[in-house]
Amino acid sequence: MLEILRWGVTPESEIFSRSQAVSDVSGAVSEIIENVKNRGDEALYEYAEKFDGAKLTALEVTPDELDAAMSAVEPEFIEILKKAAENIRAFHSRQVREGFKMETSAGAVMGQKITPLQRAGLYVPGGTAAYPSTVLMNCIPAKLAGVEEVVLVSPPTGGDINPVILAAAKIAGADRVFRMGGAQAVAALAYGTESVPAVDKIVGPGNAFVAEAKRQVFGKVAIDMIAGPSEILIIADASADADAVAADMLSQAEHDKNATAVLITDSDALAGEVSTALERRTALLHRREIAEESIRRNGKIILTENIEDAVELSNRLAPEHLELVLDEPFKYLDLVKNAGSVFLGKYCPEALGDYMAGPNHTLPTGGTARFSSPLGVDDFIKKVQFSYFTPAALEAIGEDVVYFARKEGLDAHGESVSVRLAKK
Repeated sequence: MLEILRWGVTPESEIFSRSQAVSDVSGAVSEIIENVKNRGDEALYEYAEKFDGAKLTALEVTPDELDAAMSAVEPEFIEILKKAAENIRAFHSRQVREGFKMETSAGAVMGQKITPLQRAGLYVPGGTAAYPSTVLMNCIPAKLAGVEEVVLVSPPTGGDINPVILAAAKIAGADRVFRMGGAQAVAALAYGTESVPAVDKIVGPGNAFVAEAKRQVFGKVAIDMIAGPSEILIIADASADADAVAADMLSQAEHDKNATAVLITDSDALAGEVSTALERRTALLHRREIAEESIRRNGKIILTENIEDAVELSNRLAPEHLELVLDEPFKYLDLVKNAGSVFLGKYCPEALGDYMAGPNHTLPTGGTARFSSPLGVDDFIKKVQFSYFTPAALEAIGEDVVYFARKEGLDAHGESVSVRLAKK
């Protein structure tokens, strides 16, 4: 059974610990990036054969192949993908913003225009698992933002990208799809090759090699975030169903041996019941070994005096996913300061957000919710400022600008204004 910790009694170092496997792949990734920069498509073909067991004849997926994937996936799932896409599109369409223009009393005009990125790269993991939800969650906001070209890449395990990934790409509106994965795919998106266009920003999750590659190409291109292991934090009171809470904790624990699943409660009885339920439910999972190791490393049940203290502790942990399994969850929502996505009430498990609800599932991890936000339309735009001054508007503030420039010791700045004032 999982040990129950007590806030205010258990050392904070134990409360806030996150055990994660650390492997330094920076050298190997740097070598891959340089190889792709120097050799382009040739390197991509070699890496596809080496890492994915795929002897490719073409890197890009054709429109006919996308259509074939739609036919290969069972119609029931196609309809579910379309329904999920509608929900995601409806939510993210509310994020689309307009520029603005303002005019001062002296006649100066200033404003901000919204400019979408021209090209975005979307990395979708492959291998043993396929994540069409990642396609929808990343591609749809980009298209809503007005990105001209979304370039999707995914590993061709055994030679082909999983059809459900291709079907999701078709539904979400991806413009081009390439068979490539790993650090080499990130390098191709960042620098471009004979076949792969260079992009302005790379988004999407991946393994340690993908994360390190995104870190190394940052600056050449923008990236969304460096994603860490998945996390869930549940705040629950005595009215919560222990079995449901345990199931929700395991929904993230099965992702990764380094995933974090935490319950904070003010109920001793619930704490004990959830600990027992975790043990029982873990034994039934297909991914039992992963979930067991995750719970062993990072699973926690923490007792607090009240729910307010639980929310305060949650804000310090800044979880990726936060569930408020309470009778009156909206009563506490304003108290939540740091969380990627919040799931309110007893009938809103985090899994709804992974697939169908509509809010994005690409979220800040590792406590970065203190200063980061979920992926959205804003991740695919730039804000461009503009100003226009009439002679009268320049005269109204010109001398102030000259004075300001001189205080900073930048005479030429001031002169660029003075020369215009002198000719009035």
